Amino acid sequence: MPQEKQKAIIIDIIQPRMFAEDSLERLRELEELVNTYGGLVVVKEYQRRFSPHPRTFIGQGKAVELAEEGKKLGVKILVVNDKLKPKQVYELQEILRPAGIQVWDRLDLILKIFAKHAQTTEARLEIELAGIRHMGPRIFGMGLELSRQGGGIGTSGIGETNIERMKRHLKERERKIIEKIKQYENVRAGHRRDRHRRGLKTVSIVGYTNAGKTSLLNALTGRHEYVANQLFATLDTRVGELYLPERQEKVLVSDTIGFIKNLPPDLLHAFKSTLSEAVESDLLLHVVDASDPLIKMKIEVVEEVLKELGVEKTPKIYVFNKIDLVTKAKLKTLAKEWSDLKPIFVSAEKNLGVKELVKIIGKNLF
Repeated sequence: MPQEKQKAIIIDIIQPRMFAEDSLERLRELEELVNTYGGLVVVKEYQRRFSPHPRTFIGQGKAVELAEEGKKLGVKILVVNDKLKPKQVYELQEILRPAGIQVWDRLDLILKIFAKHAQTTEARLEIELAGIRHMGPRIFGMGLELSRQGGGIGTSGIGETNIERMKRHLKERERKIIEKIKQYENVRAGHRRDRHRRGLKTVSIVGYTNAGKTSLLNALTGRHEYVANQLFATLDTRVGELYLPERQEKVLVSDTIGFIKNLPPDLLHAFKSTLSEAVESDLLLHVVDASDPLIKMKIEVVEEVLKELGVEKTPKIYVFNKIDLVTKAKLKTLAKEWSDLKPIFVSAEKNLGVKELVKIIGKNLF
């Protein structure tokens, strides 16, 4: 019997001058994240405010209203489409706890998705590290609650003892995780040195999450990696061999974690070890979903992340994927609109245009 999905409320704050369709698009991606986690969105809300409420982010009145509505609907999670301050998490949780509703911000949700999808020990360690760094500042809120239990705010009761104990525990755990990740980094560095010695060229597939990166890896290398039509289906780096017939040589192709708008720097930092494959590559394949109406925004997001990783100058091929989902007229429009990027149009799923892409990879590598 399938497990019942957790019901969720999602809420966002938008600038009063923002168009309604832009705000709905922001909520659409958040809803997709909730679906990927395995939840079910039953209420979608956005507020027009120039700035978040300093104590509760969404305002006490709205928080009380959502607590009442959520209780009636059996909601278990409220997700705020932003990063909450520790104080805001605490204050919101105090209002929503009696209704049995947990408060998450966008990063909480992404971390939970990552934890669910991670396959390797390395990815799990990186996620735990990001979680600890996200959790650390929130100890203030936890401590406030514990202090109340221990005899009042400002007293040196059980609360402060527990807070210090928790801080020490997290600091020690972070140290141990960093040590273990370093070991994986050293192994990866050794593999890269070995590839360099053997003259093996490397290609990394990058792109917005759910653009079809793993499907392209499978099409190029003949691997059979898990593919799903959802965000962050792949977190671990997978590497396969691509044979270039014209050169009669093999090159290595790696898949990477998908990028997303407002991907927190903490997560990028935590996945530094996994993303090192992209950083050290000779060539990048920037995969774009040709059927996506938000192509421009998603290309910009990926370019920004590549800049943060310091690889914006690495040679790059733009691969517009999923052309089987696009009309011929739309393809002509895309080719004209993005002619400056010289994109290659493929369908990794249907194996269309892949042979031409292989030839172009060879020309760019040698």
